[in-house]
Amino acid sequence: MNKGILIREYVLTTFGLLLTALGLDMFLVPNGIAAGGVSGLSMILSHFTSIPVGIWMYILNAILFAIAFITIGFDFSTKTIYSTFMLNFFVDLFDRIVPIWRYAPPHVQDVDYILAVLFGSTLTAIGMAITFSQNSSTGGTDIIARIVNKYFGAAIGTTLMIIDFTIGFSSMFSFGIERAMYAILAIIINGMMIDFVLHGIEMSSKVIIFTEKTDEVIDFILNELKRGATKIPSIGAYTGEEKTLILTVIRRRELAELIHFLRSTDPKAFVIIGEVRQVLGEGFREIDKAL
Repeated sequence: MNKGILIREYVLTTFGLLLTALGLDMFLVPNGIAAGGVSGLSMILSHFTSIPVGIWMYILNAILFAIAFITIGFDFSTKTIYSTFMLNFFVDLFDRIVPIWRYAPPHVQDVDYILAVLFGSTLTAIGMAITFSQNSSTGGTDIIARIVNKYFGAAIGTTLMIIDFTIGFSSMFSFGIERAMYAILAIIINGMMIDFVLHGIEMSSKVIIFTEKTDEVIDFILNELKRGATKIPSIGAYTGEEKTLILTVIRRRELAELIHFLRSTDPKAFVIIGEVRQVLGEGFREIDKAL
């Protein structure tokens, strides 16, 4: 992978993790809203012990990675490991070391838990969507879902939902039934917001290109964007000349790179761009995971 692209992915991943940590530490953690995942479970455990939430996240994720190594093999990407423990770091940093404003006493006297849920869920969802869009994951309960999938064949998405709801319901034993209800609401909103944001980020584009620099453009698509392309013979209706048009499908974030390349390579290129709702197959969503 191009070094510049790799650096950008890590920068965006880190920014997404920062937003997620802020959503947790500013809105959810101080109000006892355990919205699923390792962070939610850590909040419950922290309530019964003197160990901070961030430290519990380190402990739980380390245990989960160890279990994964034993049961399903260590096949997690470097970015997933980085994301998991960087999120832990940010949560612990803002929880114990760097003071930040929190939507909770003493900064706010009359807390509206609906606002805490809405802002906390939205901020964490945007952060997680940015992280997911960079082909990364925050690990955590995803590991449990993958283990269950391997040994019992249960769908990963369904297992994750069950785990998150179980953690949300379990928070009633530490924060009360009302907070548990808010936690369930936060889980639902978070899931919907991730899908909404991620759909916008991962929107694909169908691009048809008429250019005199066919070979150069195809080489850029194949070797720089790492996407496929199709050469289609065509005949101009007005000129009657035989030409070759290029058809490719790329992510929205890759479109700017392609346009920039065309601008510098063939300013007279004729380009047709169309938004694509969904793309199935290699390099995109797998067909068996289609909606």
